[in-house]
Amino acid sequence: MLHIIQNDPEVPPGNIIECLVAPYVVHYPYRDGLLPKPKEISALIVLGGAMGANDDHRHPFLSDLKILIRSMVDAQIPYLGVCLGGQMLAAALGTKVVSNRWEELGTLDVSLTGKGKIDPIFRGIPEVFSTFQWHHDSFDIPEGGILLASSTACIHQAFRVGESAWGLQFHPEVTEEIISRWCALDNATAARREELLASFETGKESYRRTAQQFLDNFLTANDPDHATDQH
Repeated sequence: MLHIIQNDPEVPPGNIIECLVAPYVVHYPYRDGLLPKPKEISALIVLGGAMGANDDHRHPFLSDLKILIRSMVDAQIPYLGVCLGGQMLAAALGTKVVSNRWEELGTLDVSLTGKGKIDPIFRGIPEVFSTFQWHHDSFDIPEGGILLASSTACIHQAFRVGESAWGLQFHPEVTEEIISRWCALDNATAARREELLASFETGKESYRRTAQQFLDNFLTANDPDHATDQH
């Protein structure tokens, strides 16, 4: 079964679960510290959060989560890390995650690398696609990892390790409600709320198609029994 880890009450799965028809379970370790057992997992998605990938002292569950992520890589169980989840993949593999580097905010373009164009996670997705960014930290690429996508401001947008573990810096899961909630968390972003929502609205249909294709690619890359709703 697909398991989803929500690290932060303000960073829900959004349109990921709206697109799913396969069974899934969402875990909330920020509330109870509980994580699924590796033997229960056929695929794992780890979402974003306001904390840093190495803030284990403030959020002790992050230590256990990194151990779980490493076990996914070792067992070649499909893993997808979104923003913090991508940074957690890098950190779990002993790679540096840097604070306040390559910051991005808003609806921005991401470009696939040569390797990205042929990677199964980006099958059917344009070489340049629009997605949503909201990050201050960024990951380095782990040893043996493959850089799959970059943007003008952030050269490390997506990578793969092994055959079935992917880390992303961008957000394929947001909705207007999520963006509005994130804007309200800070005075500076609250002032940009209408601008950020209007920009997202302009390309929303393309964003949704890309997000659904991306999720379907992840779930079918190693397990043909998983699928999303094909609208």
